[in-house]
Amino acid sequence: MLDREDRIIDINIEDEMKTAYIDYSMSVIVSRALPDVRDGFKPVHRRVLYAMNETGNTFDKPTRKCANAVGEVLGKYHPHGDSSVYGTLVRLAQPWNLRYPLVEGQGNFGSIDGDSPAAMRYTESRLGKLAAEMLRDIDKDTVDFQSNFDDTRLEPTVLPTRFPNLLVNGAAGIAVGMATNMAPHNLGESIDACVAFIDHHGDIDAAGLAHYVKAPDFPTGGLIYGYAGVKEAFETGRGRIVIRSRCEIEEHNNHERIIVTEIPYQVNKSELVKSIADLITEKKIEGISGISDESNRKGIRIVIDIKRDANSGVVLNKLYKMTALQSSFSVNNIALVKGRPQLLNLRDLISLFIEHRHDVVYRRTVFDLNKAKERAHLLEGLIIAVDNIDEVIRIIRAASEPQEAVEKLMERFTLSLIQARAIVDMRLRALTGLEREKLKAEYADLMKEIEHLEALLADKDLRAALIREELLEIKEKYGDARRSEIIYAAEEFNPEDFYADDEMVITISHLGYIKRTPLTDFRTQARGGVGAKGSDTRDEDFIEYIYSASMHSTMLLFTQMGRCYWLKVYEIPEGTKGSKGRALQNLLNIETGDRVNAFICVKNLTKDPEFVNSHYLLFCTKRGTIKKTLLEAYSRPRTNGVIAIDLRDDDRLVGVSLTDGNSEILIANRYGRAVRFNESTVRATGRNAMGVRGMTLDEGGKDEVIGMISVARDTEESILVVSEHGYGKRSLVEDYRITNRGTKGVKTLNVTDKTGELVAFEAVTDEHDLMIINRSGITIRIHARDISVQGRATQGVRIIDLKKRGDEIASVCRVLTEEEQEETAEDTTEVLTTEETNQLPDEFVARAMDEELNN
Repeated sequence: MLDREDRIIDINIEDEMKTAYIDYSMSVIVSRALPDVRDGFKPVHRRVLYAMNETGNTFDKPTRKCANAVGEVLGKYHPHGDSSVYGTLVRLAQPWNLRYPLVEGQGNFGSIDGDSPAAMRYTESRLGKLAAEMLRDIDKDTVDFQSNFDDTRLEPTVLPTRFPNLLVNGAAGIAVGMATNMAPHNLGESIDACVAFIDHHGDIDAAGLAHYVKAPDFPTGGLIYGYAGVKEAFETGRGRIVIRSRCEIEEHNNHERIIVTEIPYQVNKSELVKSIADLITEKKIEGISGISDESNRKGIRIVIDIKRDANSGVVLNKLYKMTALQSSFSVNNIALVKGRPQLLNLRDLISLFIEHRHDVVYRRTVFDLNKAKERAHLLEGLIIAVDNIDEVIRIIRAASEPQEAVEKLMERFTLSLIQARAIVDMRLRALTGLEREKLKAEYADLMKEIEHLEALLADKDLRAALIREELLEIKEKYGDARRSEIIYAAEEFNPEDFYADDEMVITISHLGYIKRTPLTDFRTQARGGVGAKGSDTRDEDFIEYIYSASMHSTMLLFTQMGRCYWLKVYEIPEGTKGSKGRALQNLLNIETGDRVNAFICVKNLTKDPEFVNSHYLLFCTKRGTIKKTLLEAYSRPRTNGVIAIDLRDDDRLVGVSLTDGNSEILIANRYGRAVRFNESTVRATGRNAMGVRGMTLDEGGKDEVIGMISVARDTEESILVVSEHGYGKRSLVEDYRITNRGTKGVKTLNVTDKTGELVAFEAVTDEHDLMIINRSGITIRIHARDISVQGRATQGVRIIDLKKRGDEIASVCRVLTEEEQEETAEDTTEVLTTEETNQLPDEFVARAMDEELNN
């Protein structure tokens, strides 16, 4: 008896744990979780198909109980739980899981709603026709066999598949420390790629093969949204593919509804419908009145009813964002290559399959050649016997026993043992003339076959041609059209997808509060009556700017320190006609001490290259600098804004205009002079440029530009000037003669001690009002049409009486006329479509402005 010390082996626990875990990991990786790159199967799949084939449970025979197949697999090849084997068998038969099912099922095999299949004692199955192509030639020594778990029989280590099953049906599995998730592809496209690989003698990369394999082709169809993930997966073996449901919008009983006919791969339909219903119940998504699942055995049909006042396109995009109507498939092409896990791109998958087929065809050729030679050898003996039949009969009749006859025949005709036995066993009918001719014809055919097989073994190109031919045969028999449509130009979610491109009215107050209001909120009303008074205190604020814009338009906002910021209209807070809006400082990253003082609204800033390359932004600063830059330079929004114009420390931006390059420019200074020149005299420069001299200011350093106006050559506007002591007038544009850019200009107001210096320079029509703000805080509103038109050299008339001694006008803002409203008898809604301009049609904006101010 051994001593205790001899029976105990001391080991390091760390080393033992490491070794044991590595052994376990490799067992899971190789024998359970990862597919073989050659046939695309894990061991359990391979065993199911092989066992069904061995028991004759094939496509040309009636189906048998699934319990029979499961028992065969468990008892002979796969000593694990029956649920794993039956689950594998079921999945091989589910058309929503496998692009090309390999098992034909009869009975309840589950559903895309996640329903479980019936028990295996109730369901029946048999191998499909395509599975037969995976097993063809398995009896010709084409693949290696290994002993099963109890060494009682052999099982194949791989199947001699005739098509790239791993690429065609994909695979999924979780091993230890790694996982695989391979997408299915179209059979015809995959075979075309294999043929191209053969034709190019392997000299083709993943990008070249992608011309044949367009993208994954999922069993449930859907739309592959964007190609970047597909391209990455093909080239690297990893990538994220976005899949969208196939949806159509149709009219039904005067309202729209969304019809879903295809859903993303591996999405549970019933859970998808439930998740949408929950979003509706919880009011997380607006615009849906109901949802129903009308799917049947003919296909999927999910009906989503849209409310009459909702935009179906916007609702659909929100569903894509918030539900599994849009899902992603993360490709991770890890498979076993010669027993080791490896990350594979598209070229690797195809080249390794073709290499496997070369091996299978070579071994099959060797097998067939040996069989042909054996048969030819036998036929040679039979032909000798037939040609010498009399002597053969004599030898056999003279022999006392068969073995003696065999030996004498071998000695007389120099035959082998096999040939001699065949002659002894030969039937009498072989002696007829017809049978003798058949033997010679069969021998001649065999010799041709042997010659062909030997040529195959000697020439790899011949084997490649044979592989190519067999692949095209599979394509012709089983190929079908793509199910998943590819949308190449798609990108990630665009925020504009979530907002209908409705018309809006944007209002900006004097104190910098902004909001948007739907155009339909402004009712059609009759016009007439007398003017209504404006606010009498500055604190009450007033609407200074009003624009028409659609939800997808862009506002460019310029600050006095020369920076440009962007706001999409849908980013502007929505408010009612009477609401205050939100301060611009809370929407933009404006620096402390800076403020927005110019606005431009553009319909298609980033989507209309023709417009942005034919229009200009014109800048004017208080030091008399003017700059002209293509709008295109400001068509790439940035969160923190950009420098719009390079300013000196003592300079500030006073105005920005959007022009088409053919406007006339007027600039006025504080001392009552104005210059008019053609825009064409200003050369376009880059975004960071400082500009050129637009006006020469008076000496002393106290003079500055107070405003810039750009007008069309046939404008009906007049030029308004207002001085700080309350004097003002209107003059015709023609009164200002055109001079060169950079001059001092001509007199626009006769500035005296009585009038004070110029504070406002605006282009107005009779439709405008003026909001005059005094330094004391009083705001007064007057009609522009009440100010007379005079010559440019006059001092004008008193337009307001500054009652408070020492008070002065601080600023003058141009707004649209406010008039009292009388609603029409019918309360109708007017919806207008405006051109890509900054302003609403004057008549409508007047009504909108009146409602804003009255509220």
